[in-house]
Amino acid sequence: MKILLITSLLFVSSFGFALSPQPAESQKDAVVYHNATLHIGNGKVLKNATIAFENGKITQVGYFKMAWKKSDIDLKGQHVYPGFILPITNLGLNEVGAIKATKDDVETGSMNANVRAIVAYNTDSEVTPTLKFNGVLLAQITPKGGLVSGLSSVVQLDAWNWEDALISSDDAVHVNWPSSQKYAFDFSTFTVKLKENKEYAKQIEEIKTLFKDAKASLHKQNGQVNIKLDAVTPVFTGSRAVYIHASSPKSIVESINFFKSMGVKNLVLVSEQAMEPVIGFIKQSGVPVIVESAHTLPDQSDRSVDSGYTIAVKLHQAGILTGLAYNSGMMMKARNLGFAVGTLVAYGLEKNEALKLITSNTAEILGIDAAYGTLEVGKSATLFVSKGDALDMRGNTLTAAYIDGRKLELKGRQQELNQRFLKKYNLK
Repeated sequence: MKILLITSLLFVSSFGFALSPQPAESQKDAVVYHNATLHIGNGKVLKNATIAFENGKITQVGYFKMAWKKSDIDLKGQHVYPGFILPITNLGLNEVGAIKATKDDVETGSMNANVRAIVAYNTDSEVTPTLKFNGVLLAQITPKGGLVSGLSSVVQLDAWNWEDALISSDDAVHVNWPSSQKYAFDFSTFTVKLKENKEYAKQIEEIKTLFKDAKASLHKQNGQVNIKLDAVTPVFTGSRAVYIHASSPKSIVESINFFKSMGVKNLVLVSEQAMEPVIGFIKQSGVPVIVESAHTLPDQSDRSVDSGYTIAVKLHQAGILTGLAYNSGMMMKARNLGFAVGTLVAYGLEKNEALKLITSNTAEILGIDAAYGTLEVGKSATLFVSKGDALDMRGNTLTAAYIDGRKLELKGRQQELNQRFLKKYNLK
């Protein structure tokens, strides 16, 4: 009986491994691609060019007269992109929304500055491979909930554990700045309506008190430990950012003004259509922005039907450093990040300018642009190869992907099931 049980467990284990890609090994041999269309990530494109990388770093990009080796690869016009970067996501923190035991993205309480999302990050998430197969190779793992949600971290999406995944630890404190009005369900009419937020003044004061106390604690030498204040104090030296999540024009203006008055050196605004009326103010403030999603409906009845799609375009065209997240509905939809950027092309952005919103722009906002975000010599070989346009679901078919030069296994549960049923119905 014991032998039968052990055999069964081994079978289940091996079947699981077959469906979930294992982390790749470190790069051993140099990789050289010729005749590729290189989308650098900073707005430039090089056609029929060469890219080479070794020991996880890009060593050559451009046009070279060089003797081909047997190991060199002719891409014949395929496309190479820097790995897409997904900011503001609960990837690896929330596996199944209906199962409480798999949800680690929201902590109890409202003031959780000390909560570290990275220690709850699950590298074995079944959702992560679906993002990698569409070119999303980096992500900012972010807690949610409360007035101060906690600390995010930036990770690469091919690792055995969170320590191996980590790129930038505890990069930002996330603040949910309240609005004077909030949406509430009206049971008398079964509709959602805007109602006064009676806790508004109290909530604002709680946030302000936390940051004022943290700033004051910089000058105290009493030896006492306060983990909430200790999580906030780095924002006053610039070593940690404050991400302001705001949902109304008024909250955008008052939150930025408050943190500027407190001397916070590194601010990032996270919002959606509420930014449109105050684009001029945001531009003047110099604060970069992350648009939470492009694929959304109008948030007010008097807004244009395409306002969700155009806000990122307007911000970018105004000269504001803009990144794009994908927080529409279920977290697993974030695999469509590249296609969301492709949609923006239809609303006025040139394709390689649009690409910057999930590559170089986002890397700069997250503070990882020294190593990621573009295909440049000396940077990490975190990139992927697609047969066609990676911003168009009709053309995006990955043939290879690399994180720090490590070649990823592009086969997971979905691919396994696809092959199984193609075989069952003799379709291949």
